[in-house]
Amino acid sequence: MAGIEQITVTADEAGMRLDRWFKSHFPGLGHGHLQKLLRTGQVRVDGKRAETSTRVATGQVVRIPPLGVDANVKAQDNPSAKPRSRKLVDSDREAVEAMILYRDREVMVLNKPAGLAVQGGSGLTRHLDGMLEAFRNQKGEKPRLVHRLDRETSGILLLALTRKAAAEMSKSFRARQTRKIYWALVAGAPKPRQGRISTYLARDEGEERMRVARHGEDDAQHSLSLYSVVENAGQKVCWVSLRPITGRTHQLRAHMAHVHHPIVGDPKYFNVENWEMPGGIQNKLHLHARRIVIPHPSGRGVIDVSAPLPPHMQQSWNLLGFDATQYDPETDDPEE
Repeated sequence: MAGIEQITVTADEAGMRLDRWFKSHFPGLGHGHLQKLLRTGQVRVDGKRAETSTRVATGQVVRIPPLGVDANVKAQDNPSAKPRSRKLVDSDREAVEAMILYRDREVMVLNKPAGLAVQGGSGLTRHLDGMLEAFRNQKGEKPRLVHRLDRETSGILLLALTRKAAAEMSKSFRARQTRKIYWALVAGAPKPRQGRISTYLARDEGEERMRVARHGEDDAQHSLSLYSVVENAGQKVCWVSLRPITGRTHQLRAHMAHVHHPIVGDPKYFNVENWEMPGGIQNKLHLHARRIVIPHPSGRGVIDVSAPLPPHMQQSWNLLGFDATQYDPETDDPEE
């Protein structure tokens, strides 16, 4: 049947309620419409009927029926949408190709710029998932997102070029065989200089943010992050290396705010009273997905890629006298 889609759940989406998963992918789809699709069996998870409260798992495949012509549904999900112009397709291809750090027949690794959304949402007309339409192959397949980054977070983003590669890499995320390293500039100087942050996180109802929750609360998920201070600029700010062991929404941002060292430029979680931005530093989120290490989906070796800092963070590093070349990820990344 024309218009049916099969979307694979990414590692970062594991544990989400199905209704919230739909809201993130199809923000214009009403709750009543979704319930009708579920009730009539048109939406299925791994081929089985599901409910709005069903929690999705990494690697599961969600069947999406035709959603009809709806101005609120993303244009790329609307089977009646007009085809994009060749000029726009070429522009998207050139933009994505400029982000490529690594590519082979099965995998593509991008350095996503800060400010570019990974997927569509309310009011967004340009996002990476839509730009990847320019890379559809002769079979009609386009690169698949294996995980996500927040819109204002820059850095490493992993894409699968085949269905098999997507499944294998999703398994690696689920089995925690993937090592992800982030760099951040945070307020203050965490003590001790190395540590672990373990909390439960739940969505803050009515707000597009996460909050620290108690075990047993609805939607609360265990979240674990490791941190290591790389270098201080006095007691005002410091450079930290972060390793998320779990992959919850806004995990690193919420965790650093929870230990009273929020990430500089974070519009949702920065909560230090009477704090002034050091001179010359831009008020943008200073969080960068620096490095990823993951088994190659073919079973041959590993993919190990690092991304250079985005311009606003490199400017801050220069102002503060931090030298990214002096940090050795092989020995200095946070360890369990």
